[in-house]
Amino acid sequence: MSVVPVIPFAIAVVLFVLAVLAAIWDLRYRRIPNWLVLTGLAAGFILNGVLDGLAGLRNAGIGMLVAFGIYVVFYLLHAMGAGDVKFMAATGALAGWHLWFQIFLVSVVLGAIAGVVVALSKGRLMRTLNNIGFIVSEIGHGRPPHLKREELDVKSEKGLRMPHGAAIGAGICVVIGWSWWMRV
Repeated sequence: MSVVPVIPFAIAVVLFVLAVLAAIWDLRYRRIPNWLVLTGLAAGFILNGVLDGLAGLRNAGIGMLVAFGIYVVFYLLHAMGAGDVKFMAATGALAGWHLWFQIFLVSVVLGAIAGVVVALSKGRLMRTLNNIGFIVSEIGHGRPPHLKREELDVKSEKGLRMPHGAAIGAGICVVIGWSWWMRV
């Protein structure tokens, strides 16, 4: 039994297009448009419903809710923008929660690597590592980190910001590629 689920072709195509468009849009404009998210949400429910009936609709709904639930926490901590939350909800509706969780893990790893590269290029690696420790400490004590350090607010110009939609898009492409490569 394969750990990597087989992604239906239609869902893989829509996920790929969504990933590329969201990544380009986020890199260029620092936002992910609602029309793109709504298209992904609608496609997720329609495709999963057509491909797997009520079970597919349930899979899309659970995927959307799990993705939204996890990412809304990041949003409330001012660590993600609303577009990232909505984009991941659409991804969950298309992928279902099992595949979404793989996309989430790969996106986190790719985002962390990109973050280290950005921090190194800006000469802020030690400060970034210090901030990570501070974030963990504050969250461990039940306090939002951005309240004591403005640069930890995703909307702050003082922070070292990176378009997370691009990391999510890359994560989607890696998971799709891996799924299709494992079929061969």
